Amino acid sequence: YAPPFKFLAVRYALSLLAFGIWVALARVAWPTDRTQWAHLAITGVLMQAGYLGGVWAAVRVGMGSGLIALLVGIQPVLTAIWLSARGGAISKRQWLGLMLGFAGLVMVVWRKLGQGGEVTAASMSLALLALLSITVGTLYQKRFVAPCDVRSASMVQLAAALVVSLPLALLESDPFQWNASSGGAMAWSVLALTLGGSSLLYILIQRGSATAVTSLLYLVPPCTALMAWLLFGEPITALTVAGIGITAIGVSLVVREQRNQETQGA
Repeated sequence: YAPPFKFLAVRYALSLLAFGIWVALARVAWPTDRTQWAHLAITGVLMQAGYLGGVWAAVRVGMGSGLIALLVGIQPVLTAIWLSARGGAISKRQWLGLMLGFAGLVMVVWRKLGQGGEVTAASMSLALLALLSITVGTLYQKRFVAPCDVRSASMVQLAAALVVSLPLALLESDPFQWNASSGGAMAWSVLALTLGGSSLLYILIQRGSATAVTSLLYLVPPCTALMAWLLFGEPITALTVAGIGITAIGVSLVVREQRNQETQGA
């Protein structure tokens, strides 16, 4: 019912309104350092406009949902490789967990691979843009963004994402068709995904290790498969169930090892 950037621009605008009311009522403090505003804006462009825009646009031009989930699912491995190259402590157990998580991801989305059209230079470029955006954005936020209130920080990030997305939305010729389905999707995107999910991701990145946090993203496709089964009756095969189990084990290895390292360090 809507082209990707028009939907995202409206989502960012409504999310800004919701966060603005929350910030005003709670009298939330804003970052006082201009440098932090710049860092937050950069992460907003990468993790909101770049990541979501790349994924949605790739699907729009024909890439199947299974393939885009698989490509973006490489992010935890890229994060671990970068941290390892920079001297970060990635244990053998965490590497095993990352590999198991990715293997489980492949099993979960295997049924959907090849659906939704051919892979083109445009769709692959958009998918890679999304992958690089979420990876670099996560590492950048962990490295440069100082601890601050998630509500005011999210407003800065969303404003930056809106500035980038709005011109692209104006270039899209297809109209936004408002109806019960698109309105419900927008409400879920604003209330559950942005105010809920994105805020939780921000807090997790702020408090946890980049590897442990990004490994949790492996759980998105399995959760989606379960929700699609409950809501839409999409079949779950034995391969899907096995993939969900392997993914859960892999994520558990990564997170548990990180907890053990933090305990030993304390």
